[in-house]
Amino acid sequence: MRVKLKVCCIKSNAEADTAIAAGASAIGLVGRMPSGPGPIDDSLIYSIAQYTGQKADTFLLTSETGGKGVVEHYKRTRTGTIQIVDEIAPEDYNYIRKEIPDVKLVQVIHVIDEHSVEQALRFAGYADYLLLDSGNPNLEVKELGGTGRTHNWNISRKIVEQVNVPVFLAGGLNYLNVKEAVDRVMPYGIDVCSGVRTGGSLDVGKLERFVRELE
Repeated sequence: MRVKLKVCCIKSNAEADTAIAAGASAIGLVGRMPSGPGPIDDSLIYSIAQYTGQKADTFLLTSETGGKGVVEHYKRTRTGTIQIVDEIAPEDYNYIRKEIPDVKLVQVIHVIDEHSVEQALRFAGYADYLLLDSGNPNLEVKELGGTGRTHNWNISRKIVEQVNVPVFLAGGLNYLNVKEAVDRVMPYGIDVCSGVRTGGSLDVGKLERFVRELE
């Protein structure tokens, strides 16, 4: 594939196997969220992460906004990577690095407007990766992913061009639009959840069509 593929909202060992067999190099395991699809218990996240082992990287999606909360969430799940879906302070990043230095950190940037470029540049100094999504953390009930909506890919392209860390693109991607998204944004990787699901379950047919568009 031209880009790395991360399949998110994985709910079982079987779904993990299906995603990896299709070519995913990473899977996303969603912790407690204020809204959106895909959350599973921390005990199940731990179980899937242990089952997956070295077959693919495992991302814990955490909505914790403090360094201590993020570390405690990680210790319950033991994934290879932590995806921080809300904003945390620089001192929280420093705390996380000190406590779990070998774990990769992904900061989600919810692309809303041009200010998102400034936010991305700021967090690129702390995170190992950025992930550009279509949520809105400013709402009364925060949207932190899984919206099924696309965002302004022109802003995403600006972010990719200006930051010095790899960038994943997410938000409303499916087999009909992912090729255009990759061509326009030029991300390091693609992250997909609802675009390869039917009735909440991973759809092998949709996933295979999605992967073909990345080849």
